[in-house]
Amino acid sequence: MNRLFTRKRVVAVFAAAAVMISALVIAGCGQQKAAKGPIPIKIGYSPAVCNASLFVAYEKGFFEEEGLAPGMVQVDAAHISDAVGAGQVDAFQGLASKLVQPLNNGLPAKVVVGIHTGCVRLLVPRDSDIKTVADLKGKKIGVPGLADAGTIIAKRALSREGIGVTDKNLEVEFSVFSRNDLPQALQKGAVDAIAVGDPVGPIAIEQYGLRTIIDTAKTEPFASEYCCVGLLTSKFAGENPEAAAKFVRAIEKASAWVQKHPEEAAQLELDKKYVSGDVKMNASLIKSYNYNPSVQGGLNAIRDVARELAAIGLIPENTDPEKFMKEHSATFDGVPDAPDPNSIP
Repeated sequence: MNRLFTRKRVVAVFAAAAVMISALVIAGCGQQKAAKGPIPIKIGYSPAVCNASLFVAYEKGFFEEEGLAPGMVQVDAAHISDAVGAGQVDAFQGLASKLVQPLNNGLPAKVVVGIHTGCVRLLVPRDSDIKTVADLKGKKIGVPGLADAGTIIAKRALSREGIGVTDKNLEVEFSVFSRNDLPQALQKGAVDAIAVGDPVGPIAIEQYGLRTIIDTAKTEPFASEYCCVGLLTSKFAGENPEAAAKFVRAIEKASAWVQKHPEEAAQLELDKKYVSGDVKMNASLIKSYNYNPSVQGGLNAIRDVARELAAIGLIPENTDPEKFMKEHSATFDGVPDAPDPNSIP
C-alpha cells in the first residue's frame, strides 16, 4: 500500500509539474506576443515639397495608428540606390520616370503605391522661338543629371515627336548643370531650354519670366500618370508583408489628407523644417499635384514608363512592360486600391 501510494504521489507530482510548465510556456508566449509591439521601419526622405505624404504620415501619427514605429532618415535623392543597398532605409518615395532604369539594373525595391502626379517642368525663355517640344530638335537642354527625372521626361516627350534621344541617334544635346544654376544658364544663353523639378521650376518662372513647354502636373499624358510612387525594399516587403501592408495603408491615408489639407501640409513641412521656402509657394505646388493615392496607379506608372523607355532604347527593347511591372512591384492582403474618403480626418 505504501509503495502504491508513493507511486501515485510521484505521478501526481509529475502531472502537476507538467501543468505548471505548460502554463509557463503559454504565459511566456503570450508575453512575447504582447511584447512584440510596433514594427520598426526606416523611412527615407529628401527635403522636397512633394514628399508631403511621408511627412504627414509621420507627424500626424498615421504610421503609429497602423502599428509601425517609424524612423525618418534624410537621404539625397541622387543616392537613394546606395541607401537601399546599404540597408539604411526600408521605404522611400521616388519618381517613376527615374526609377525604371535603376530597377532594370537590379535596384532591390518594390513599387507599392502611386502617390501623386506633377513635379517636373520643361522651360524656355519667354521670348524664345521654341513653342513646342518639336521645336527642340537640334537644341541644347540643360538638366541636373543625365539620369534625372527631368531628363527622362524630356527624352520621352522628344521621342514622341520623332526626335532621337539615344547615343545612336541623338538629335538634341543634354548639358549638365547644378540644379539651382539651371535658370541662370538658360538666361545667359548657355542652353535653349531646361528640364527641372519643383520648386526650382516655379521659382525660375517667377524670377526669370520663363515659359512652360511641359508641366507634368498639367501636360498630358504625364498629367494622368503618377509621377511619384512609394517603394519598399525587396527585403522588407518579402520578410514583413504585414508591416508592408501597414506602410501602404498609412501612405494612402496621408496622401489623401494632403489632398484635402494642402495649406496645412505646407505649413507642417516648414514648421518641422523638412523643407525650405514659404507657405504660399509650397501650398501652390501641393495644390498643383493630384494626391489621390492608388496602388494600381503606381504599378501602372512603372509599367507605362517601362514600355516607353524600351521603345526609346533606354532599357532593353525586348522588355515586356507587364512582366516588368509584376517583377518590380508588390501588393498585400488587406490593402485597398485607395483609401475610403470618409476615413480621412
